[in-house]
Amino acid sequence: MRKIIHIDMDAFFAAVEQRDFPELKGRPVVVGGDPQSRGVVATCSYEARRFGIHSAMPASHAYRLCPQAAFVRPRFEVYKEASKNIHCVFNEYTDLIEPLSLDEAYLDVSDSDQCQGSATLIAEQIRKQIYNQTGLTASAGISYNKFLAKLASDQNKPDGQFVVKPGEAEAFLAVLPIGKFYGVGKVTEAKMQRLGIYTGGDLQKKNLLELQQLFGNSAEYYYDISRGIDHRPVINERTRKSIGSETTFAEDIADRSQMLEQLLQLACELIDDLQARELLAYTITIKIKYVDFTQITRSHTTTHAISDYSKVMALIPFLLHKTEAGERSVRLLGVSFSSLLGVDEQTAYSQMELF
Repeated sequence: MRKIIHIDMDAFFAAVEQRDFPELKGRPVVVGGDPQSRGVVATCSYEARRFGIHSAMPASHAYRLCPQAAFVRPRFEVYKEASKNIHCVFNEYTDLIEPLSLDEAYLDVSDSDQCQGSATLIAEQIRKQIYNQTGLTASAGISYNKFLAKLASDQNKPDGQFVVKPGEAEAFLAVLPIGKFYGVGKVTEAKMQRLGIYTGGDLQKKNLLELQQLFGNSAEYYYDISRGIDHRPVINERTRKSIGSETTFAEDIADRSQMLEQLLQLACELIDDLQARELLAYTITIKIKYVDFTQITRSHTTTHAISDYSKVMALIPFLLHKTEAGERSVRLLGVSFSSLLGVDEQTAYSQMELF
C-alpha cells in the first residue's frame, strides 16, 4: 500500500511577506492589488482571514472588512526562490515528487527507509526542516492515496498534519461536507444539496447506477471518492500538455479593469510555475464564465515561446478584448498555457532548425 504525503504551505505568499518584513508579523496581511483600484486579493494571512477576507475577493472589499490590514503587492521572484528551497527539502526524502504549484506537492514515500519508514514521522521531519531552513510553516496530509492526503492536509491548518489510515477513510469522508471534496465545484455542490447530498455519507448511500442517472460521466468519480478510492500514482516526470489556473468569484464582477488584473495575476503566477518546471509555452488561453454560466475561451499561439511577463502583459488584454467581458458580468476567470516544450527540448529543436 502506498504512503503519500501532501505538503501545503500555509498562506504562502503572505507568510513570505511576514517573514521578510517583521513589522507585518501578527498583522492582517493581504497580498494582491491596490485596494484603491480594481485589484483583487491573491492570498492573505490567517490574521486577515478572521475578518472574512479570502482570495479572489476585490481588494476594495477586503479593505472595507479590515482597513487596518497591510496591503502588499506580490513579489513572485521571492516566492519562487522560497519554493525552490522547499523542494530541496523534499528531495532529501524521496525522488517521487509531484509539484502542484509553488506552494504544494505530493510525495510518495512508500519506499523510503527514513524515520523507520513512517510516513507520519517523515511528514513531521519535512515540516520541521522547511521551517528551520525557510522560516515558513507547512501543513501535511498523510494517507494511502493522493485524494485522501490532499483532504487531510486541510484538517489541521496552519502548521499541523493529519493522517487518514487504511480502514478509516469511509468514516472520515462520511462526516465531511460535500463542498470540501476536491472535484466537487460550487455548481455540483448546489445540485447535490438539492438532491439531499450534504456530506460524504449521503454520497456513499448512492449506488453507481443512481449516480450515473444523476451525474452521467462523472458518476464513477463521485462513487470512488466518497469511498476514498484513488489509484493515481505520484508522477514526478510527465509530458504536460497544459498548465492552468482559474478562480470563481464570490460575487460576480462587471468591471473590465478588475477582470484584466485578475487574469494578469493568474498568468504571471503560471509563468513562475512554468519557469520552475523548466517549460516553455507557445499557446495562451483565457477562459471566461459569464453570470448566466455561458463559458467561452479565447486563445493565441505564438511562434516564439511565451516565457516572460512582458509577453503576458501584451497578450491578455488582446484576448480579453475579443470577449464580451465588461458588457456582461463574469463569475469565473481562468488562464492556461499549452503547446508546452521543455527548455532542453526547445534548445535541441532550435539547433535542428539551424542546421
